[in-house]
Amino acid sequence: MKNASWKTTTAGVAAIVVALATAVGALFDADPTTLPDWGAVAAAVMAGVGLIVARDNDVSSEKAGAV
Repeated sequence: MKNASWKTTTAGVAAIVVALATAVGALFDADPTTLPDWGAVAAAVMAGVGLIVARDNDVSSEKAGAV
C-alpha cells in the first residue's frame, strides 16, 4: 500500500461504502421483493479496491516510494 495516494484511496473507500450501503438498504427496506444486485456490488467493491491501491497522476514514483 506504499504507492497509494490519499485522493484515490478516498474515492475507493467511498465507492465501497456506497455499494455496501445500497445493498444493505435494498435488503432491509420495507419491500420484501427488493433484492440487491450482488454482481453490481461485487464490481463496485473491486473498483474501490483498485482505487485504493492506485497512485495519483501528480505523485511521482520517487515521492510514492516506488522502486
